[in-house]
Formats: sequence, structure tokens, C-alpha cells
Amino acid sequence: MTSLKAGLKALAAAAALVLCTLPALAQADAPRTDPLPSWNEGATRQAIVDFVTRVTTEGGADFVPADQRLAVFDNDGTLWAEQPVYVQLFFAIDRIKELAPQHPEWQTTEPFASILKGDMKTALAGGTHAVAQIVGATHAGMTTDDFADIVAKWFADARNPVKDRKFSAMDYQPMLEVLAYLRANGFKTFIVSGGGIDFMRVFSQELYGIPPEQVIGSEGKLKFELKDGKPELVKLPDIAFVDDGPGKPVGIQMNIGREPIFAFGNSDGDLQMLQYTCLKPGPRFCGIVHHTDAAREWAYDRDSSIGHLDKALEAAQANDWTVVDMAADWKTVFPPEQ
Repeated sequence: MTSLKAGLKALAAAAALVLCTLPALAQADAPRTDPLPSWNEGATRQAIVDFVTRVTTEGGADFVPADQRLAVFDNDGTLWAEQPVYVQLFFAIDRIKELAPQHPEWQTTEPFASILKGDMKTALAGGTHAVAQIVGATHAGMTTDDFADIVAKWFADARNPVKDRKFSAMDYQPMLEVLAYLRANGFKTFIVSGGGIDFMRVFSQELYGIPPEQVIGSEGKLKFELKDGKPELVKLPDIAFVDDGPGKPVGIQMNIGREPIFAFGNSDGDLQMLQYTCLKPGPRFCGIVHHTDAAREWAYDRDSSIGHLDKALEAAQANDWTVVDMAADWKTVFPPEQ
């Protein structure tokens, strides 16, 4: 009997040891989740992973504390498509068509007359002055809350006329993965774009996981009013700040107050932001999305008026920044359309 009890006791101990070991074995055998599944294996993907690994490895020479892990991203052409024209311009054009019955003078006044005729080349021939007129007529004269409601309703159904996809499905799946990967490793992610700040803040949280307070963009002037005892901010037609080119580092300092260590852009309008991030000592990462995929998206760079990429591409080559070849580096471009 004594030997039987001893045998049973030894068997129970062995069983307990096996049960305790199983979770560890299962964890060891379980495949690790790929944080960047839409990226092809190669130097570009590896550069992102290596940088994140270096700055998050405690005790390593390039370790960066979490509160200093700031990443900034351009929006148009970097996080979502910007062809054939910027998404915000599509919004403004649709607003002009919607508001036209209230403005009969637009039928004979440029750039509105050409927009209503569908002649965008003539409408935009006036350059920045024409764009300012379009933005002023469609973005001002209302409260910020009313503007956000208008944008949200438009954004819910508006589609890119070339790709016939909702604009909400024109974001880049590989870049969504980079945003999530950085945040999972203690980074705080920001949008720094030439687009309108009030426009982008409507969808930044839902589309990119970036809250409105982490969006930096071009700003129109605002006016505070009390209307029937209700506080309101009214959008004015005047421009307060242009967050493009050299304005981007200024916007970062004004709104964040700390230098980023990770930056992504796609055009010459992002050059100064990339220089501000990477032409300083310490671990830094700068990336450029190069639009090389005419089949799945668009192929353009130096000769394009939208997303013009020339000096920034030369700077990337000179400073060993990472250039994403969209056709070669991305398994997929857009996420599934919901």
C-alpha cells in the first residue's frame, strides 16, 4: 500500500509538472504575429523594424524613453491617396456645386464658373489665389461644429472618381500598420499636413487612430461668439497658418514642443519636416513614400503638380533616408472597402 501511495504521488507530481510546462511550450510554439503583414520582406521593411527595435531596447545604445518617441506623418500621398487632386479639394468642389443655387453670381465669376462647368484646369489656373477663393467660399461663414458635421456627412459616401472607391477606403494599409506598430511600441503619432486642420480632425481618429489633438494642419482664422448664450467658434475666410514646406517644423514646435525622431512624407512639401527630424544627432528615421505603382495606384514624382517629389528625393539619397518603392515594397495598397 505504501509503495502504491508513493507511486500515485509521484505520478501526480509529474502530471502537475507537465501541466505547468504546457503553457510555456504553447507560447514558444505559437507563431509571432507579424506587425507589418502588408509589407514585402526587404531592406525597406527591415529598416523600419530595426529602428523601432533599437530605440525601444532598454540598455541599448540607441534607447529612447517612451515620452520622447514622437512620430510625424504627412497625410496627402503619405497616409492616403492624393490623386487626381487632393481629397479636400474634391470636398470643396462638391460644396460649390451644392451652394451654387444660393450664389447665381458664380455662373459668371471665376473660379466658380469653370468648376460648375467641370473645367478644373481653368478653375485652378489662378493658382493659390483661386484655391483661396474656393476654400473661403466653402469653409468659412459657419461654426466649427457645423463645418465638422458637413464634412462628416460628405465623407461618409464621397468617392474617388478615378478608382471608384470611397475616400475613406483610399488610405494605405501598409501605413496603417506602421502607425499601429509604432503605437504598440510606445510612440505617439501625429499628422503634420498642409491640409486643413478642421477638415482632417473629422476623420483622423476613425481612419488612422490619431485623435484630433494630434493633428497639425493649415488653419483658417476663427472668431469667438456668444449666440443666444451659446459659445461658438465661427470660421473666417482668412488664412492664419499654412502648414506646408518650412511651415511644418514651425507647426510641430508650436503644437508639440518636442522634436520627432520618426517622420514620413512623400513630397517636396515634406522636405523641411524631414530635415528637422533627421539632420540632428541621435537615432532618427525618415521615410518617403515614392509613388511607383501605376497599376494599383498612380506613378508620379518630379513632373507631378500634385505630390511633386524632386528635392526631397535627392535629399533622401544624400542622407540615406528610407524610400518606399510602393510597387516593390507593398503587398497591397488599399484596405478592403467596407
